[in-house]
Amino acid sequence: MLLPFVFDARGSPGKAEFMTMIQKQSILKSIFNRRMLSAFMMGFSCGLPLLLTLTLLQAWMKDEGIDLAMIGLINIVGLPYTLKFLWAPLLDRYSFPFLGRRRGWMLMAQVFLMMAIFGLGMTHPANHPLVLGICAFLVTFFSASQDIVVDAYRREDLLDQELGIGSSFYTYGYRIGMLLASGGGLILSDHIPFSAVYAIMAACMLPGIITTLLTPEPGADFGIPGTLKEAVVEPLLEYFRRPNALWIMAFILFYKIGDTMAGAITTPFYMELGFSKSEIGTVVKLFGFWPLLLGLAAGGLLLLKLGIGRCLWIFGILQAVSTAGFAVLAKIGYNVTALSGVIAFENFTGGMGTSAFVAFMASITHKKFTATQYALLSSLMGVPRVLVSAPTGFMAKQFGWGPFFIFCTLIAIPGLLMLIKFAPLKSEK
Repeated sequence: MLLPFVFDARGSPGKAEFMTMIQKQSILKSIFNRRMLSAFMMGFSCGLPLLLTLTLLQAWMKDEGIDLAMIGLINIVGLPYTLKFLWAPLLDRYSFPFLGRRRGWMLMAQVFLMMAIFGLGMTHPANHPLVLGICAFLVTFFSASQDIVVDAYRREDLLDQELGIGSSFYTYGYRIGMLLASGGGLILSDHIPFSAVYAIMAACMLPGIITTLLTPEPGADFGIPGTLKEAVVEPLLEYFRRPNALWIMAFILFYKIGDTMAGAITTPFYMELGFSKSEIGTVVKLFGFWPLLLGLAAGGLLLLKLGIGRCLWIFGILQAVSTAGFAVLAKIGYNVTALSGVIAFENFTGGMGTSAFVAFMASITHKKFTATQYALLSSLMGVPRVLVSAPTGFMAKQFGWGPFFIFCTLIAIPGLLMLIKFAPLKSEK
């Protein structure tokens, strides 16, 4: 490839300028390639289903007049996100005769996920709540299965030096998928039936399926487990032989618990304050998307400067403070400006916290056992979203919104204190 030359004062190429241009071209090549596009599209495909059984489903149930306690209880269908480590070894061990081990499982999960999303939209929340719960559970099961394979594919497909930027592309795609499902879905639901909204969301799985068909199967540089026992046992033994293994798992469980509990029941909260679904979709989802992206970017830069340990402390404290903002909003009541301020701060700090949290989990994952270990750690991360979030409707109903959000703020403290065990603040510059 011919490069344009930069000449120094004597008319010959300046060495420093020449090397700078080579570095810039190398950076551009690392960013604009097939692997980055695949990471982005797979992130979109993974982010889309998540809020279809949370934000959008809660709004649908609220519209149908279903009790707040039952709306909170529906979070239990997210159990597959918490338990996905149980079947992750199967996806590591066995392969399909077509498309390869990663792409074969990915295609199967995506096709069944698209069908489950469409089926969820055909249910009737008020008349057949059990059918609704089963369909929502199928959505989360196939969504969690897709997450397992995509995480493994991304780790194997990206070059080592591309892991950071590749994870960013994946996260941006993931957030756009969430935005489309929640913000876009809520706005659409003000104009068309929820059944039509879910049909549209099912069709939005097609770009992910096309990506799976077109992208190549990654190489298995570290081999494939020879037996199911090897796929199950070795990743766990490697992890639990580490010092502070249990403390780290407890930290992953509790670090974002307050933030997650508050977020699990916010849609009915906004609606009770008098905000319309269009206002929620516009302010909370569309407007709130940009502070989130800024938070992710700011978090990445601060991670480079301060290190993971310090950032986990700082971002965790900011997350707790932002959760308290919902208690302030409960006191203020209906006010679009106040809602915008609370959402901007909460999403910005949440983006920073997510960047540090994902970096931390990646840093403790052994490359040989990425799929199973990452599934285990991310399953722990999903526990608050499912089990702890299930009673949030009862708690908000009994305590009131203000005291409930104050509780969510205080419950973040134990997770922060666990950092003392393996990431004391004074241990990093």
